[in-house]
Amino acid sequence: MLQACLNGSRDKAFHADTPFTPAELAFQAEMVVAAGAGELHVHPRDASGAETLDPADVAAALAAIRARVPGVPVGLSTHGGIAPGGRGRLDAVAAWTERPDYVSVNLIEDDAPEMIALALERGIGVEAGLWSVADAERFVKLAEAPKCLRVLIEINEQDEAEGLAVAAGIRTVLARASLDLPILQHGLDATVWPLYRDALLRGLDGRIGLEDGKHLPNGDEAAGNAALIKAAFLMSRVAPNLAPEATPTPPG
Repeated sequence: MLQACLNGSRDKAFHADTPFTPAELAFQAEMVVAAGAGELHVHPRDASGAETLDPADVAAALAAIRARVPGVPVGLSTHGGIAPGGRGRLDAVAAWTERPDYVSVNLIEDDAPEMIALALERGIGVEAGLWSVADAERFVKLAEAPKCLRVLIEINEQDEAEGLAVAAGIRTVLARASLDLPILQHGLDATVWPLYRDALLRGLDGRIGLEDGKHLPNGDEAAGNAALIKAAFLMSRVAPNLAPEATPTPPG
């Protein structure tokens, strides 16, 4: 499964194609699905462009996206820096009138167990975001862990070897706990394509989009989210049969 992460905390200074409004998110959702994405991960924004979990803003974003790509799963982030921030996020999620198909919850955050329990109680799938071996060890001890939708291995290290080692350590913890959940693995900026290629070779799900980085495998800046997904989709067709340095980059 290839998930498109359309915006995250990026702004238009990072890339002009970064979508903010419900209309922009919906348009790009249609573009990336046409390019090969099977799921979407978005960060709704308020009128000022700030990330938000406000029920009205969440509902507007989800309604616009679902009108353009009905049936495509849509997920949202719940990270601690999103307004209203801190534990106020739990109240916002509890008040959602339009629910996403899933949310990502970072185990590095103190209230992760409460957020996971709340989402599951509301019938929302959970991607358990693991940044480190410590996060993985915390996650496997949770009673709700087997009920989650998937594990999200999120590598922030910028050195390729270090990032791959952290990912391997996380997978080892999951295996030792016999936690049989789907795994989505992704990198950030310099490690986007190495971690995506590694995910493909291991039969794991992947994630690509402006939230994680703006460059194509050859180092050129992508025109936008659709171009990134197009490159990822092509790599998914050829990467298992090629050495990393031989993986071609599609035009655009």
